[in-house]
Amino acid sequence: MRVGLVIVTYNAERHIERCLEAVQRQTRPPDRIVIVDSGSSDRTLAVVNDVRSRLGMTVEVTALGDNLGFAVANNRAVDRLNDCDLIALLNPDAFPETGWLRLLVDAAEAHPEDSSFASRLMVADGSNVLDGAGDVFHVSGLVWRYGHRLKVDQVPGALAERPVFAACAAAALYRRDDWQQAGGFDERYFCYAEDVDLGFRMQLRGRTCRYVPDAVAYHLGSATTGVDSAFSVYHGYRNLEWTFIKNMPSRLFWRYVPLHVVAIAAELIWFSKKGLGGSLIRAKWDAIGGLASAIADRRKIQAARTVDTDTLRKLLDQSPLLSRFKTRAARG
Repeated sequence: MRVGLVIVTYNAERHIERCLEAVQRQTRPPDRIVIVDSGSSDRTLAVVNDVRSRLGMTVEVTALGDNLGFAVANNRAVDRLNDCDLIALLNPDAFPETGWLRLLVDAAEAHPEDSSFASRLMVADGSNVLDGAGDVFHVSGLVWRYGHRLKVDQVPGALAERPVFAACAAAALYRRDDWQQAGGFDERYFCYAEDVDLGFRMQLRGRTCRYVPDAVAYHLGSATTGVDSAFSVYHGYRNLEWTFIKNMPSRLFWRYVPLHVVAIAAELIWFSKKGLGGSLIRAKWDAIGGLASAIADRRKIQAARTVDTDTLRKLLDQSPLLSRFKTRAARG
């Protein structure tokens, strides 16, 4: 199978050289490498040119001129890679081990029932701390990376190949046909939660996700936007509303919408203590503004659903919501 690798950059001059050097060292190199730059104002493109010249890499570069968002940039790249069976996504602040792509491709060949493949993301600071072992979708509509900021030996299943809800797009592999049939990333999202939204739509079509623990990438995370910044809170929590509304089947939607409201209230308290309550309120208000479009998409998504409600419910995290906030509080 032919593999295309996509890296979306935006003011990534500090990290893109290390990322491309890690790509160059892959024991299974990608057949094509596409970088889509979203209007960087720093030296990102100059660094890319220097690196590909120094390493003799064939890298196709598309400069969008403006920052149209992570979702748009990836969709443009995937459309371009029409001669590839598999699409690997890699953030410029993610640095894969040498066997990363080979192990993901091996998993794709061994498991045709799966549409996407999640890497084991490690915090890129030399510690034994997970950045994430697959994406979780909670019945309340909240999402998170499994095991985020915990040591590997503290996380059950961190080293076991297993089904997960979705792959974090910082370092992931997708079957291009499944990507296209599910509609790719929702371009209204701009950035944040577009990967779990796509994973949800794939699950609804009966196309599952597999976590490949030996496929390791070291991830800085939020290198451009910042952790718990006003930008990330706004986009992340606006997009979560659309993800819940579009994808949750009616029986589960009405069952869990009271818990969803509780989760919103808890998040408001949480972020207000961090001085970000206004960003969360604006996110929810603007999500309401996009409600008509989300409902229109919901009709199409639910019409294409092939899995039954009980099967889907088993894929959702049903742990007590309070335990989630206790874990976050313990991490600071």
